[in-house]
Amino acid sequence: MMNDGNPLFPDTPGTELAQLTAVTIGHYEREAASYREGTWNHDVSQNRAALLAAMEGKPPFHILDFGCGPGRDLVYFRSLGHRLTGLDGSATFVEMARAHAGCEVLHQDFVALDLPANCFDGVFANASLFHVPRALLPEVLARLHASLRPRGVLFCSNPRGENQEGFNGDRYGVFYNLAAWRTLLTAAGFAEIDHYYRPPGLPRHQQPWLATVWRRP
Repeated sequence: MMNDGNPLFPDTPGTELAQLTAVTIGHYEREAASYREGTWNHDVSQNRAALLAAMEGKPPFHILDFGCGPGRDLVYFRSLGHRLTGLDGSATFVEMARAHAGCEVLHQDFVALDLPANCFDGVFANASLFHVPRALLPEVLARLHASLRPRGVLFCSNPRGENQEGFNGDRYGVFYNLAAWRTLLTAAGFAEIDHYYRPPGLPRHQQPWLATVWRRP
């Protein structure tokens, strides 16, 4: 059941809020094989292109695939010659991604990140950050901001809504509208580059995904 507005459990200590992500990770552990089969051929070329188009300097770039799943986008970006690091909370996904992409893949819960500072040229957070409880998101964004090099780029794609938060089945999520998402990212020190809705070419009510591109100034 999804609730509007503030976090589902606004008086719950952070350590207990963090347990909500463990439930989501458990879902992906159980469904890893079917998830890989069902999403490997999804067309996310628009999102990949949005990240690369915003990046400055001379490639190859060092990209963090935040919530890399079984490694689909790691494989793609590596095929272009970029240096990739993956990150996922599911141990099964981490194993899959390492096998498919042959690159470093970190096994870390989104709400317990340990990332190097000033390391990445870009962060590709495709369908991942919405799983972070809203009360914990500012800290997660701060860690991603610190992990980017100056002028680095953060790409995000999340299911959109009106800021509902809670469990949808056994996955926890927050479905932000653009205004709320902008407020959170701006407060974390990011500058907006672009936003769009997906899939392309459809009426807005048939575009359930909000994609945004940000820069660390």
